[in-house]
Amino acid sequence: MNKVAVDFENSDIGSVFIYTHEAHPGENYPHLTSMDQKFRHAEALRDVYGVTRRILLDALNGACHRHFGSMPNMTWIFNRSGIPVYKSDWSDSHSVRNALEYYLEIPNRRKAGERLAPFHVERLDYRNQERELFYESLERNGPKAVAEFQKAFPSG
Repeated sequence: MNKVAVDFENSDIGSVFIYTHEAHPGENYPHLTSMDQKFRHAEALRDVYGVTRRILLDALNGACHRHFGSMPNMTWIFNRSGIPVYKSDWSDSHSVRNALEYYLEIPNRRKAGERLAPFHVERLDYRNQERELFYESLERNGPKAVAEFQKAFPSG
């Protein structure tokens, strides 16, 4: 997602990462109990995963996360009027790139004389599961995170 943000920044498209909470808390990154702790976890996220986009912190009670659907790794794209034009329950750079390219082409289509009207579409996209990276993250969070995940998803 960092590369997508860089590739589209000259098109006046901004990108932020909203840090909500630890999906799989463990001994090293436990359940969040204060904004100071949340800030430290967000800094670690930035440093460990190399997040170069601006990171915003959700409220400790997760108000923003709940408002936008509570999925673990969502992406939303809003137009200049604040209208959502893309919503995904998982962040995938290929899907986001495809959507941004599509929406950036709309002004050119209108200039070419096309009369465009909005419509709603739903599609099934595919993402790389990145299993090794996921398990490294679980281990980084601590043995508790690994054990709880294995208990919840035995075939994981």
